[in-house]
Amino acid sequence: MTIEKILQGERVYLRRYTPDDLDLVLAGSNEPEGARLTGTHDTFTREQVARYIENNRASGEDPANVSRAAFICADTADDRAVGEVVINEIDHANRSANIRIAIFNPSDWNRGYGSEALDLMVGYGFETLKLHRIELGVYDFNPRAVRVYEKIGFKREGVLRDALLWDGAYYDMIIMSILEHEWTRLSASERQ
Repeated sequence: MTIEKILQGERVYLRRYTPDDLDLVLAGSNEPEGARLTGTHDTFTREQVARYIENNRASGEDPANVSRAAFICADTADDRAVGEVVINEIDHANRSANIRIAIFNPSDWNRGYGSEALDLMVGYGFETLKLHRIELGVYDFNPRAVRVYEKIGFKREGVLRDALLWDGAYYDMIIMSILEHEWTRLSASERQ
């Protein structure tokens, strides 16, 4: 099978979903620490994830008319899928959207995959989708992610107080955004 690399980085590339991604996405979607970091209370079934993959297979094909662009992040060394990155809630009239990323297996965290994939996708949002503003939300117990987002150029805009109830405690969500003129592609040393 020939892999179409939508965006190419040094450590990762972004590609479309395939049915072969089902087991990885299912495991990643139900990974306990990843669920906590994203505030995901749901547990996903194989059927739900299969529908999700099918819905995402064509996302981003027509940049002028999409409501979302979602891609698998794969390691350039061995083509192994390690996560996903998604621009969703695209508002073409206001040229704005939301972005989210997940590296599925904790053994792949802190290896630079997320920084590079997010940087590639932000570039896709500004250059291909012609967005002006991209936003995200991150919980206040995840300072590692906040540092990554700030490194890419995201700025803190505000806080949604007590936005997440997790294991009996409330947590704030930090709202961050980046504007098209604030983004410059990260250098290799900055992705570390």
